[in-house]
Amino acid sequence: MPTPVCVTVGDELARYGFGEGHPFGPDRLGAFWTEAQARGLDQQLIQCPPGSAGRDAIERFHTPGYVARVLRQSASGEGYLDSGDTPAFPGIYDAACCVVGSVLDAIERILDGECRHAFVPIAGLHHARRDSAAGFCVFNDCGIAIETLRLQYGLQRIAYVDIDAHHGDGVFYSFEDDADLIFADMHEDGRFLYPGTGREEETGTGNARATKLNIPMPPGSGDEQFYPAWQRLEDFIDGYCPEFILFQCGADSIAGDPITHLRYTPAAHRHAAQRLKCLAEKHCQGRLLAMGGGGYNRDNLAQAWTAVVEALLEPA
Repeated sequence: MPTPVCVTVGDELARYGFGEGHPFGPDRLGAFWTEAQARGLDQQLIQCPPGSAGRDAIERFHTPGYVARVLRQSASGEGYLDSGDTPAFPGIYDAACCVVGSVLDAIERILDGECRHAFVPIAGLHHARRDSAAGFCVFNDCGIAIETLRLQYGLQRIAYVDIDAHHGDGVFYSFEDDADLIFADMHEDGRFLYPGTGREEETGTGNARATKLNIPMPPGSGDEQFYPAWQRLEDFIDGYCPEFILFQCGADSIAGDPITHLRYTPAAHRHAAQRLKCLAEKHCQGRLLAMGGGGYNRDNLAQAWTAVVEALLEPA
């Protein structure tokens, strides 16, 4: 029998977007789900409604002052939540809480044994810092997930893996000195792409030194460059025996994305999901949560995310 996989779908989750024509528009979830249905995946999955996180959960990671600011600008719908990438819109607070709530609901379903793996397509907002938005990301659901796994479930050694074209800076710098957060990120070299961070020399600080792996990829890197770099990442994660794996599988690293310069195919995303699934089975009872992350070519994200889900559905 295929491994049970939960996937979050619903109009509430799709509302996290910045308007038609914006790279991060509200049509991204629909693009994925249309392709998933065309492949018959909807008949094999546990379909889960979106959740909604309360302020207490948001503030496990974010500062109260920043959360209050998002609430104010959500009411007015005016201005930016950062220096110019992340515009406010009426209801943005509730939309961002839905992303976080959906991730936390998926974690609960995994740890309760309803499923072994889960995928939340509109999630993986890895740029937001504890006190600010950044790069289309209002609340950092990845960071909130890490804090929740610790505070609510008592897990400590969490692995965060990221193959989005952009460096997961909001996660990295928030846990740079945390030896129990195992961080591994393959991304386009920051000399050529936002946010300009994630140098190979950045391996963590203090007691956390060597618990972080950044692999900057040259612009134009394709699958031929992906696979050896991935093996290095996989060996790194394997060495730390995590208790839970978070996987940010941004599709903006696929060839043809309008704002990045990597050239992977969806086979790379499938391979990453397959291998992380094996590591999850080996170390943490299958506990693997995938989050959609970036991806601004709609066909690319549909192909990459369905490849991830297909890999999660395969028998262990």
